[in-house]
Amino acid sequence: MTTQCINGLAVEIDGEGEALLCIHGLGGSSNTWTPLLAALSGFKVIRPDLPGSARSALLQQPLSIERYVAALDGLLGSLKIESVHVMAYSLGTIVAQHLTVSHPDKVKSLALFGPLVAPPEAARPNITARAALARSGAAAMQEIADAIVKGATSKETKDQQPAVLALVRESVMRQSPEGYAQSCEALASAQSAAIEQIEVPALLVTGDQDGVAPPVNVSAMASRIPGSRHVVFDNCGHWTTFEKPQRCMQELEQFYASLKLTS
Repeated sequence: MTTQCINGLAVEIDGEGEALLCIHGLGGSSNTWTPLLAALSGFKVIRPDLPGSARSALLQQPLSIERYVAALDGLLGSLKIESVHVMAYSLGTIVAQHLTVSHPDKVKSLALFGPLVAPPEAARPNITARAALARSGAAAMQEIADAIVKGATSKETKDQQPAVLALVRESVMRQSPEGYAQSCEALASAQSAAIEQIEVPALLVTGDQDGVAPPVNVSAMASRIPGSRHVVFDNCGHWTTFEKPQRCMQELEQFYASLKLTS
């Protein structure tokens, strides 16, 4: 694996083929996608850490969905890539939707895990409060990580996959407090893209115990994206790629095979 620093972003780029841009979620990194790499052998896989997340620097201006989109658009420009398939998770799915709507010529397909169009209005104050807590420092980041492990993974994951719990906890705890806080604020202020305008093939995947992207919400979201496919994993919470990597890979292989058949 090769890590590069491009426009202040830490980016892992691996493989050959059509470009696939992977956008992680809140408290994530390029490692959100590491469990799925075996299913992506036919692509040039581009896995940035978003601005302010993991190894990437904060922007000079506060983070927002629009600035995430601009950063990723700038990354593609620096790599001289004109169009990409996009795979995204959680917060990253919002970024992916806005990227697709604002640059429809640049996106070939969407694979969205734990997707949401925007936070529910009732959740926004809590996300903003989490940003304030994060700025308290390392002890607060541990508190946030433990709460996420408890609330965002399935019962079966808690009972049977302790390594997944450790991975989720480590992913969140290794974020910088300010970067995580600004990422929370970007999510708290996120608005829905005009997803009815999306015209590329789209796969939407969630877990049956996902409280962030409940199946009923994802089903409603899929109904707004013409021709999209909605899949629900049993015994799975919000951290789809960590909790059910084999199922994720199966769905991706089927999805990308169908694109080749119709291209």
